[in-house]
This record gives sequence, C-alpha cells and structure tokens, in this order.
Amino acid sequence: MILTVTTWIVTVILALSVLAGLYRAYSARDGATRTIVADLVFFSCVGILIVHGMLLGSAVSVDLSLIAAILGIVATLALARILTRGRR
Repeated sequence: MILTVTTWIVTVILALSVLAGLYRAYSARDGATRTIVADLVFFSCVGILIVHGMLLGSAVSVDLSLIAAILGIVATLALARILTRGRR
C-alpha cells in the first residue's frame, strides 16, 4: 500500500517537473538553456519509466530505462559539442 502511494507521488512530482521543463524550453532564449531543459525533461521521463517498472515489477522496463539513460548522456555530450562548435 505505502509503496503504491509513494510511487504515485513520485510520478506526480516527475510529471510536474516535465511540465515545468516544457514551459521553460518554450520560453528559453538560447540553445544552451534549451539543452539543459531537454535533459531535465528526458531524465524525468526516464525516472517515470523506472518508477512504473518498479511498481509493476517489470525488469524489462528498468533495463530499457538504463539503456535510455546511457543514450541520453551520449546525446547530451554530442549536443554540447555541437553548441560549442567543437571547442574543448
């Protein structure tokens, strides 16, 4: 019972984070801010997937979320490289 309530509370918090991030991405003026907000939204969605995987007891969804997290990190590094035009 308490695990179910906790997972739904966490899901609501992460969903609010996604909504706030989408609003901020819409109102952002530069590409760097949009990149950071896109990471927030992406990893919040991955968090929602993990929480629901734990709730349902699905090992597949947890594995998929780990793969998505790794790909998200690689995409962030690539986008940062593009925004800085290859400078280190």
